[in-house]
Amino acid sequence: MELILERIAKRKTYTIGHLYIRQQIMDEYRPGEADTYFCDTLEPTWRDYANGAYKVKGRSAIPEGRYAVVISWSPKFKMWLPILLGGPEFNKQWQGIRIHMGNTAKDTQGCILVGRNQRVGEVLESRKWLYELKQKIVEAKGRGEAVWITIK
Repeated sequence: MELILERIAKRKTYTIGHLYIRQQIMDEYRPGEADTYFCDTLEPTWRDYANGAYKVKGRSAIPEGRYAVVISWSPKFKMWLPILLGGPEFNKQWQGIRIHMGNTAKDTQGCILVGRNQRVGEVLESRKWLYELKQKIVEAKGRGEAVWITIK
């Protein structure tokens, strides 16, 4: 399963995105892929790392890229949550980046919050969308699929 996070609003104190789930189209006449909108996301401030920007601890969105996603136990939240895994450099600098619930940029220290962007700079209904996303990930893993997220 492939998740696509497309950042659509890069503001001074937060970043809003759309999260899509990529579906494989098995139609013999039109095989291919289609991205289906799932929910909105909220992250800390986006920084242009490719052009010399630097990470501000707890207040920076992670770099664009493709990351493996697994569900593991979070001692901080005391629940099972999706976590992003990258190469050694990513894991060293961005250790513990999760997808979890929350409503504002104050609720994230680099992680991705899921919900509906119905208020400026916020996502709502976060618990509902986190539950739905976790179900999709568990179903994919149950089918033997790897789960990835591409952040653009």
